[in-house]
Amino acid sequence: MTSLDSRVAIVTGAARGIGRGIARALAAEGASVVVADRDLPGAESLAEELDGAVAVGVDVSVEEDVRGLVDATLAAFGRVDVLVNNAGIASAAPLGETTLDEWNHVLAVDLTGVFLCSRAVVATMAGQGAGSIVNLGSQLGLRGAPNLAAYCAAKAGVHGLTKALARELAPLGIRVNAVAPGPVDTPILDDVDEATMAGILAEIPLGRVARVEEIAPVVVLLAGDSGAYFTGSVVNVSGGHVM
Repeated sequence: MTSLDSRVAIVTGAARGIGRGIARALAAEGASVVVADRDLPGAESLAEELDGAVAVGVDVSVEEDVRGLVDATLAAFGRVDVLVNNAGIASAAPLGETTLDEWNHVLAVDLTGVFLCSRAVVATMAGQGAGSIVNLGSQLGLRGAPNLAAYCAAKAGVHGLTKALARELAPLGIRVNAVAPGPVDTPILDDVDEATMAGILAEIPLGRVARVEEIAPVVVLLAGDSGAYFTGSVVNVSGGHVM
C-alpha cells in the first residue's frame, strides 16, 4: 500500500473497537491522526500511543462539536486529507417497542453525523484539490436484521449518502467510499447471547467473525493513493454473510 506520510486523517469513534484499529493502521502508514471520540479520555489514551496524534472530544451529532473538530485539526496540522466516519451506535428493540427518541438518536449519530462531518471537511479538501472520505456502513444496511430497524435504516442511508457524495464531489478531487463490515470481534459482541451468536456464525460461509485487523486495511486502501480509482464503492467485508 502507498504510504500516507504527510497526510492528516480524522477518525471519529476512534477510542475503541473498529475505530481504534483504523486509527492505528493509518498511523502505521505514516498519517498524522486526529483521534476523535465522545470519550475524550479514551481518545487521549490512544493519541498518546500514536506518534504525532492529537485527541479531540466530539459528539458527531452536534454541529458545533463537528465544527470544533475540524477547526482543531486545521489548527494542529493545517490540512485534512482523510476523514473516516466511524462513530456509531445501535439500539436493539422490536419495531413496536422502538421509541421515536431511540430512532432519532441512532439516525442522528449514525447518519446525520456522517453528513455533518463530511460537509465540514469539503471546503478544506476542495481547496487542496484532493481528499478521501471513508464511511463505515454495515452489512446490515445491505441485508437488514430484525429488531434493528433504526440501525439498518441508518446504515443503508450511509451507503446511499456515500454514492451521492461520490458523484457530487468527484469534480473537486474528493473520493467518497464506504466499508460494510459483517460481525467484528469487538466488545459490542459481548452482549450477544450464545444461541444468537451460534446462529450468526452458521450463516457466515467463513464460519467466524472478523478481526478488527481485517477491516482496518480496507479503510487504509480507500484512504490512500493505492485506492485512487475507488469512489462510490460500498466494500462488503463480511466473510460471505452478504454476497
